[in-house]
Amino acid sequence: MVIQKEKKSCGQVVEEWKEFVWNPRTHQFMGRTGTSWAFILLFYLVFYGFLTALFTLTMWVMLQTVSDHTPKYQDRLATPGLMIRPKTENLDVIVNVSDTESWDQHVQKLNKFLEPYNDSIQAQKNDVCRPGRYYEQPDNGVLNYPKRACQFNRTQLGNCSGIGDPTHYGYSTGQPCVFIKMNRVINFYAGANQSMNVTCVGKRDEDAENLGSFVMFPANGNIDLMYFPYYGKKFHVNYTQPLVAVKFLNVTPNVEVNVECRINAANIATDDERDKFAGRVAFKLRINKT
Repeated sequence: MVIQKEKKSCGQVVEEWKEFVWNPRTHQFMGRTGTSWAFILLFYLVFYGFLTALFTLTMWVMLQTVSDHTPKYQDRLATPGLMIRPKTENLDVIVNVSDTESWDQHVQKLNKFLEPYNDSIQAQKNDVCRPGRYYEQPDNGVLNYPKRACQFNRTQLGNCSGIGDPTHYGYSTGQPCVFIKMNRVINFYAGANQSMNVTCVGKRDEDAENLGSFVMFPANGNIDLMYFPYYGKKFHVNYTQPLVAVKFLNVTPNVEVNVECRINAANIATDDERDKFAGRVAFKLRINKT
């Protein structure tokens, strides 16, 4: 024989819920007395307070081992890479000589990029250094901050300086300037106390033929040792990294040319196939003429 459970009315259900939330006979709130709730709240207060204190202590100990000026680990930056300016998508420098808008964007980017290199700014903020030697500034037990930087004047870029240049870095005449810069690596002594320079070539035989001749500023694409080592953004406040400008004089028009530039330095490897930017940079150059 099946015994049917008596159904409760809506009013009975509401009354049961009211009694569960607050039972006036036992003075229980949601099934627990005030003392029980106090012990539970005290437990979680102590528990989460302990976790917070442990996390804070762990972070404090870790921060004591981290410098504000030098990254603790630099294993992924053992070899500096090269990059070009103007900065373009996919490293393609495309110039349509007859279309001002096609190259004016490059000119504007270069104007902004080279502004810190103005001779007046360099003379105001940076030092005249002795060429051919590293500009070391050790702390010797006392924090030497900020570090001074050596002057790299915009006029060193010759016909690619853009100063009083009606050709706009050569972009309006189909003889563009492309700037090569080495990425910054803290406390890296580039060149291992030997001279270094940047060289550029066409990647393939047909590229070499279409590339034509070019000139480099400073002469021979030299990078002086005095711009190293770099001490970091916070230490080296006014540091301006050295540049090499390449002015392409007679690139075959309407043809895409693959160019590769490398840094020739004793302690910078440029043959790592796993890293295409280690000590080198490849870009495409195209000069369109009608």
